[in-house]
Amino acid sequence: MSYPKDLHYTKDHEWIRVEGDIGVVGITHHAQDALGDIVHVELPAVGKKVSKGGTAAEVESVKAVSDVYSPLTGTVVEVNGDLDGNESTVNSDPHGGGWLFKIKIEKQDELAGLMDAEAYTAFEAK
Repeated sequence: MSYPKDLHYTKDHEWIRVEGDIGVVGITHHAQDALGDIVHVELPAVGKKVSKGGTAAEVESVKAVSDVYSPLTGTVVEVNGDLDGNESTVNSDPHGGGWLFKIKIEKQDELAGLMDAEAYTAFEAK
């Protein structure tokens, strides 16, 4: 699997695309593949404060319910309403249309603790 180079990755298999002070968050191809068919997504409320590594959302698949952790500290400013009734987009386009939520990033320096695509590919292959 080739991971997008414009994303940053966590060891918990989330990704974040930084656009100024906004971060777009989703789960990686590896995560959705391990979970199987996504049947429900519990998105955070707009305005919710999230901290790096803290639970922000939940995805339910035919196999399990899994927490989605925020890669960075911030406040939720938008959720992907297109997933309502179209949860399978998380499976079919995890790094694009299957994004989960956006945060206003409070601590840009936390990016240093995340992996780039090359490091995540090596990590995921273990």
